[in-house]
Amino acid sequence: MLTAKQRSYLRGKANRLDPLLHIGKDGINKGLREQLDTLLFDHELVKGRVLDNSLEDVQGVAHKLAADCQAELVQVIGSVFVLYRENPEEPIYNLPG
Repeated sequence: MLTAKQRSYLRGKANRLDPLLHIGKDGINKGLREQLDTLLFDHELVKGRVLDNSLEDVQGVAHKLAADCQAELVQVIGSVFVLYRENPEEPIYNLPG
């Protein structure tokens, strides 16, 4: 569970990131989950976007993906969400506190 200070730190880092994950009309499927798992392992902090043609709502997608990949939901703004999962081998971000 992330603290408020850690979330704030990660939001600042995510501000400069481009969305790497796009959820479209196909919604959440096995391939998307595998892609997110790989992205989280490689980057730890991943920004995703739910496209206009998706039938899913952003909050629902973000919470479901976070639960499926054992990640933490950092924030949801508009159609963009940010997920975080620490890499156990080589952490990239040194979280405060």
